[in-house]
Amino acid sequence: MKTMPAIAVVGCGYWGQNHIRTWSELGALKAVADIDADRAAGLADRFGVDAMAPEQVFDAADIDAVVFALPPQFHAQNTLRAIAAGKHVLVEKPIALTVEDAQSVVDAGREAGLVVMTGHVLRFHPAFETLADMVAGDALGPIRYIHAHRVGLGKFHSENDALWDMAPHDLSLIMALTGEEPSTIRGEGSAAINHLSDFAHLHLAFPSGIRSHVFASRLNPYRERRLTVIGRKAMAVFDDTAPWQQKLAIYDHQVWKDDSGWQFRTAEPRYVPVPEGLPLTNECRHFADCVLNGTAPRTPATEGLAVIRILSAGTVTHD
Repeated sequence: MKTMPAIAVVGCGYWGQNHIRTWSELGALKAVADIDADRAAGLADRFGVDAMAPEQVFDAADIDAVVFALPPQFHAQNTLRAIAAGKHVLVEKPIALTVEDAQSVVDAGREAGLVVMTGHVLRFHPAFETLADMVAGDALGPIRYIHAHRVGLGKFHSENDALWDMAPHDLSLIMALTGEEPSTIRGEGSAAINHLSDFAHLHLAFPSGIRSHVFASRLNPYRERRLTVIGRKAMAVFDDTAPWQQKLAIYDHQVWKDDSGWQFRTAEPRYVPVPEGLPLTNECRHFADCVLNGTAPRTPATEGLAVIRILSAGTVTHD
């Protein structure tokens, strides 16, 4: 009985190399592929696996599943080719650049009966998993508002703006906490360098009444990766830039109304213990389990499609 599927990683750039290292550590890496043959050959030699041209991966009978870490404009077409070849797929975000292409990926995977998973890696962060369990257990009370700030300097892509590059992470987290897609989407963007938005705001309203706001910027003097959840009982902050023991903070602030008006009381943060673990390793293990057991992934292609719908509705174009 196989304990790991045979994995090929297509795309040997920065994030692709993280996948290569992780799958090698898990004992599942079979091959690497890249349009730059020399780069693929160097990594293949380093990790003791086969180097292939991307098109060879689709025909390789000993490859069970493919991980795509490509520029996003190439994700959909390659995912569709892999599905047609009978391969399970883990495709990095965003899975496509149009709703139509993302829908094609969802439909093809469903018809083929294959695992097609979106690479929303922060869903597998132990701090977020702990937060999600707390929300599900009503530890914060009914959720009223969620806001996310994901800002920093770079990276500047030629094909996608700050919204498409950075916001998918937080949209995945927000939909996981709300359990629903937004019913109203309003976007704002500003292009400071060229025709692509370097700053982007998304304002979301959900059918349950929850409101949410996402701010993404790749032209910011400091780095921030923070998700804040406001509940009736308490407030929580998942801060991925904080030291591990402080990544998940709970604020037991209180707000109430009496005869003299609205009152509030602040409280010092209390930090929730979070089991240590690498989100990418957790994500890869989950994908492998889904492939081996035929189970549905936590972040299926349908979630990638939902994110694309939000991004498309919230995109601001510039001349």
